[in-house]
Amino acid sequence: MGLDAPSAKVLIEDEALRDGLQMEARIFSLEEKHQIFQLLKAAGIPRIQVGSFVHPKIVPQMADTDDFIQAIPEADRHLISALILNAKGLERALTSDVRHLSMSVSVSDTHSRKNARLPAAEALDAMAELIRQALSSGLDVRAGLQCAFGCVYEGPIAEMAVLKATEKMVQTGVKEINLADTTGMATPLTIRSLIQRVREAFPDIRISLHLHDTRGLGLANMFAGYEAGIRIFDTCAGGLGGCPFVKGAAGNVPTEDAVHMFEGMGVATGIAIETLCEAVAFLEDKLARQLPGRMKRVLEQRRSCE
Repeated sequence: MGLDAPSAKVLIEDEALRDGLQMEARIFSLEEKHQIFQLLKAAGIPRIQVGSFVHPKIVPQMADTDDFIQAIPEADRHLISALILNAKGLERALTSDVRHLSMSVSVSDTHSRKNARLPAAEALDAMAELIRQALSSGLDVRAGLQCAFGCVYEGPIAEMAVLKATEKMVQTGVKEINLADTTGMATPLTIRSLIQRVREAFPDIRISLHLHDTRGLGLANMFAGYEAGIRIFDTCAGGLGGCPFVKGAAGNVPTEDAVHMFEGMGVATGIAIETLCEAVAFLEDKLARQLPGRMKRVLEQRRSCE
């Protein structure tokens, strides 16, 4: 089924352990990562991206992704996902017992050269082949397109370029396409427009959104996506996140703020916001700073007034 049926329920994937931590200078230990995972799990997060299989010298925060996944109990493996950017990453993933993968490339040539060290067209062809390998190995895969709504180096990205890249991904057999606003350049209008074009061209494909809040439009874009029929969204507890290869990149939409918005609209997330804010508090304590998410502070103020 292509167009998601009208639903008062969304799936939120928290990526604080991957997209969130990859920008931090402080290296989190396996024990600390496990504590974050347990807090997110206790809050009811249905899918948690726990890391990426990338070169440890380039993103040292992700150096222990293999060990971290192995340390997660078998009973919790259904909750986890990981990011793959190249053949070596897939090789590592296949030995780690992770069952859900995000496999993405950039539609911006400049960003692709910085992020994957390949021209966008070459990276797309290579990733399409890797996705076929992952699917044939029995893994659940979603294909991702980074910078789908714009690039700080190249400016606006033509919707036709996104459609052509989507077609290449769809030909692999994947059932979900993740459109990423890597640079936070999207607006509600561009969100609606691109989603409509992708849906019209590929009616049998699920679409998910990965949004950044660089320009303060994260929640507005998320709401626009929901109105356009999207039911799967990526977020980060506390609003952590950003891309190491995008100048000025800010964090993702805070998970707790997204939960508040959806639950306030009568849209079920299955996530307990107060428990989730315990994970935010843990992150703030370890990072020794206040994170951008608002709902933790709102709840603290509410309790102080009781």
